[in-house]
Amino acid sequence: MRDACYSPAAVQTAVDLANTLKPVKGEDALETVEQLRDFLDDHLAAMSSRRLTRVDLAEVRELRATVREVLERANEDAVEAADLINDGLRRNRATPVLRHEDGRWWTEVTADADSCSAHLAAATLSALASVIATLGPERLGVCAGPHCRATYVDLSRNGSKQYCTRNCAHRASVAAYRSRQQT
Repeated sequence: MRDACYSPAAVQTAVDLANTLKPVKGEDALETVEQLRDFLDDHLAAMSSRRLTRVDLAEVRELRATVREVLERANEDAVEAADLINDGLRRNRATPVLRHEDGRWWTEVTADADSCSAHLAAATLSALASVIATLGPERLGVCAGPHCRATYVDLSRNGSKQYCTRNCAHRASVAAYRSRQQT
């Protein structure tokens, strides 16, 4: 967690992993080993060169369910979200490591096991834990768009994010405007 409390890249990896499942549309972007390889190429390049199997895919899909549940529950039940994070980190034997690089000390959480899901769990779950600890559980959430269940983490200063993207916020704004015009 290079930036004192969390790595924005690891936080984004957690959100992107959760959002590979689109429950409203019924789409899943992690159905094949090739899709897993593409995801790892984009987010965890060190793991993408490994030979991936259907077992790796199943483990990452299980991790995705945990990450998604943390993002969905943190705002409503932070204790349950913390339990999910702690269980996931324990299951993957993640441990904190203190490092010194370029005259600066920093910590990161690494996985003891040598599987892509363990390394992905260490990165994503520890990043979400850091956001909860430093900014609060209300910074994790699900898009307020009526036809969207995408997740997000709000790293902004004011912490007022309600939508996963500007597109969803714009759609909601247009829908509210049209609704007002009809009355």
